[in-house]
Amino acid sequence: MQNQPVKAEFVALMAALMSLVALSIDALLPALPEIGDHIGVTDPANNQLLITMIFLGLGFGQLIFGPLSDSFGRKPMVYFGFAIFVIASIVCVTTKSFEMMIIGRILQGVGLSSPRTIAIAMIRDSYSGDHMAKILSIVVMFFILIPVVAPTLGQFLLHVANWQAIFNVNVIVGLLVIVWFWRRQPETLHKEYQTKFSLKRYAISAREFFKHKESVAFTLVSGFITGSFMVYLSTSQQIFQDQYGLGDLFPYFFATSALAVGSSTFMNSRLVMRFGSMRIAYIATIAYMMISMLYILIFFNGNNPSIYVLIGFFMFQFFAVGLLFGNLRALAMEPLGHIAGMGSAINGFISTVMAVPIANFIGSYVKTSVLPLFIGFSFFGLLSFLVFIYVRRQQAAVAKA
Repeated sequence: MQNQPVKAEFVALMAALMSLVALSIDALLPALPEIGDHIGVTDPANNQLLITMIFLGLGFGQLIFGPLSDSFGRKPMVYFGFAIFVIASIVCVTTKSFEMMIIGRILQGVGLSSPRTIAIAMIRDSYSGDHMAKILSIVVMFFILIPVVAPTLGQFLLHVANWQAIFNVNVIVGLLVIVWFWRRQPETLHKEYQTKFSLKRYAISAREFFKHKESVAFTLVSGFITGSFMVYLSTSQQIFQDQYGLGDLFPYFFATSALAVGSSTFMNSRLVMRFGSMRIAYIATIAYMMISMLYILIFFNGNNPSIYVLIGFFMFQFFAVGLLFGNLRALAMEPLGHIAGMGSAINGFISTVMAVPIANFIGSYVKTSVLPLFIGFSFFGLLSFLVFIYVRRQQAAVAKA
């Protein structure tokens, strides 16, 4: 089924599956103070854990659903994962314990890792090379555009009902997507390509992943970029509402960064067939690093600039991010068509689990100034650039041999 004609409904459905993750994260942002009060959080910085810990579940869950989907098919794993998400959502809306809320968020991540991972595996089942990068760019564009509307939806539900309504609406939206998926999407993993599940096979597939140095390299870059981006997600409420005092305007300023990422992923979908995912990702990594370093040079004293200057930097920074997300996934997955489910799982696991401690560490310093955020951007942008240099040298050495 490699590089079959692109079907708009397939792209839309894959985007909807992945967007359930973004909706569950971003719709909750305006409600973090209220949830923190309800479960007895005394340090506002701990509210960041309600965002970052769902990523921990996303990371570990992919190691479960990716390999299982190679053995039992893609669609059954989506249904199983959504069931876990529903149970976890019930835990979140009924608890008054901070610890149980964290457990619920981790389990939500485990459940949502299924549609997220399986969507990528289904795309890899059907497309390869720059065709795959183009499809992933379109899917990621919709995934990223969810933050444009999700915080506004969350704030609306908070005003007309309560924070529990945000969880309930997420479940309802998820159910609609799952019904659509059940009725309209055929299984992409044909019977003859299904592998018998065993721990030995699991280990063999994992070793196969690590044999591909480029897959490992681009997975590390994904972790660096995702981690620094996750800091922004987890601290945005503090930055916009506490440091800048924007109150109910927070969702609108937050949406500008999402628009920047969405527009760049759309541009990438139009350019990747012409310039290639490798070249675009390399240039975007340099831009990501240089923009954050420029901020540090100008505002090294730690004083926050005006909100409009900050938004300008965020938009340029996240425009580069939009050129990275889909391409990094495509570059990492390109050699892994024979283990697409496991490859997607390990890629997602490593990049996501790397991102959580990065986000928690840097986020702990984002209290009265935005400067630590940009220091994190520049440091991990530099690491990503060095990985690209290594890969390019390896490719040049192979070409000469």
